[in-house]
Amino acid sequence: KSLVRETIEGFGHMCIFLPKFHCKLNPIEFFWGQVKKYLCDNCNYTFDTLKTNMPIALNSVPVNIIHLWEHHLYQWMDTYHSGLTTRDAQLQVKQPSSSQYKSHRRVPEGLAHCFDST
Repeated sequence: KSLVRETIEGFGHMCIFLPKFHCKLNPIEFFWGQVKKYLCDNCNYTFDTLKTNMPIALNSVPVNIIHLWEHHLYQWMDTYHSGLTTRDAQLQVKQPSSSQYKSHRRVPEGLAHCFDST
């Protein structure tokens, strides 16, 4: 274990090393993006307004959105852990969210095939 890991874990915290500057694996990037969007949408280009709006912006991100980001993060981690190439990983992470059913009264072919193997 590295000294950094030992120190952090020695204080009772979990130490996770993420790839440097990898926006897909650093959920803080999603959070800061949302905060910056709020500040941009509520800006009159004065420092006083920025100071006033910063706490509001930090509290404007709903917890359920943070949970969605966390779920998305775990999808990327699982996909990369499986050893796929970057392109294949992107396709795999995108696939579940882009599956659309044409009818709510039938089971899609791909899903029906799963039930056949009993």
